[in-house]
Amino acid sequence: MRTKPAVLTIDIVTLFPSFFKGPLKESILKRAQQRGILKIRVHDLRDHTYDRHKTADDKPFGGGPGMVMKPEPIFECVESLKAKSKPEERPWTVLLEAKGERLTQSLAAELARKQRLILIAGHYEGVDGRVGDFLADQILSIGDFVTMGGEAPALCVIEAVGRLVPGVLGNKDSLEQESFLSAGLEYPQYTRPRDYRGMKVPDVLVSGNHKEVLKWREEQSRKMTRDRRPDLLEKESGGKKRF
Repeated sequence: MRTKPAVLTIDIVTLFPSFFKGPLKESILKRAQQRGILKIRVHDLRDHTYDRHKTADDKPFGGGPGMVMKPEPIFECVESLKAKSKPEERPWTVLLEAKGERLTQSLAAELARKQRLILIAGHYEGVDGRVGDFLADQILSIGDFVTMGGEAPALCVIEAVGRLVPGVLGNKDSLEQESFLSAGLEYPQYTRPRDYRGMKVPDVLVSGNHKEVLKWREEQSRKMTRDRRPDLLEKESGGKKRF
């Protein structure tokens, strides 16, 4: 008996819903939604405001530059989504903020095993602290830098998590050997033409010797990791250099 494929539902809570119109209608994300493996819905926070200006931000207590996203619209939007959830879904709420835990491949894999995610896209100078303290299950950042809002990070989370849901990628073998799945970065890849403007593909890759190809790929993975992300090697070896 064929088992029913896993389905991941993702709700995006944002002040700028039009940001997601293009990316969600392209390539793998589009096909995954058409096949019903991913269900992605975008919710406008301003629908949960009550003044005629649809105000969703205000000045920070204690002073300081910029504006802070108000708690009321976020709480009411997320609570309404949870109220409409099926009992078995148990939504996991993630706030996207620069001060959050850094997203990693292992965290993406954990999120991919959830049945439903609610992503809150922060904006302006930040989100009222009560959202992170009392509403969100997890606060995530996509790196040690600041973006103009949480919309781009939310999209990164969708890309990283969505592709790990079974059935989303057409070829599951493409997940077997990738950067960050192990301690090292993935080896470089090449395709035709073999010689482009004098830049030639390494001979070993067209030799037909699979043992040598594997050896070359392992060597390149180690070299690339040493050169670009030595921190990954030190983390894996408890602070000691492995190569």
